[in-house]
Amino acid sequence: MAEAASAAGAPRVSRLDRRKAHTRQALIDAAVRLIAEGRGDRASIQEITEEADIGFGSFYNHFDSKEQLFQTASEEVLERWGQLIDRASAGITDPAELFAVGTRITGRLGWTHPDIAGFLVGSGLDVLDIPTGLAPRALRDIQAGQATGRFTVPDAEIALSAATGGMLGLLRMYQRHPERVTETTVDQLAEADLRMLGVPAPEAARLAALPLPDTGTW
Repeated sequence: MAEAASAAGAPRVSRLDRRKAHTRQALIDAAVRLIAEGRGDRASIQEITEEADIGFGSFYNHFDSKEQLFQTASEEVLERWGQLIDRASAGITDPAELFAVGTRITGRLGWTHPDIAGFLVGSGLDVLDIPTGLAPRALRDIQAGQATGRFTVPDAEIALSAATGGMLGLLRMYQRHPERVTETTVDQLAEADLRMLGVPAPEAARLAALPLPDTGTW
């Protein structure tokens, strides 16, 4: 079997490499949980390794500091989620519809992916500083909408900050009062964001009510 894999050109992964990858992923998963629980800033490396269920000394085989770990965890989680939205919205060319789809899917995280919702709330507005994932994609869509005249908002980055604040507030509300946040609530936020960006009210309402594409698996 190994010879067949080699003949096909597939790289052979050693048991040590698999173990290293497993340990690294365990640290990243632990960091995500700690951020989601609001303990990221306060957690020591000892607490991180205990959360990951690995030895303390293994930490420095993968990361130089907890700050590097949390940065890596943030980038990986948000990029994975961004790619999921990319797949769901493949084929959509209208920047306004793209923005609406991303907002509506992300707003449903409270019940579809509560761990990611908790991570976003725990990260707060720091998500705007992460160079991968959701914020760069949303900014891209806003700027594309400006370029085509679909959006009339003058400053894309200020609009992104406002939309991000609204999303974080909605996800936090779901954590505290889940009965108050429904699919309708999420779609109303998307509609309000579109109107903020300059989309006329009837068109914003139409876009926020379109059937959502399938997001597939996380």
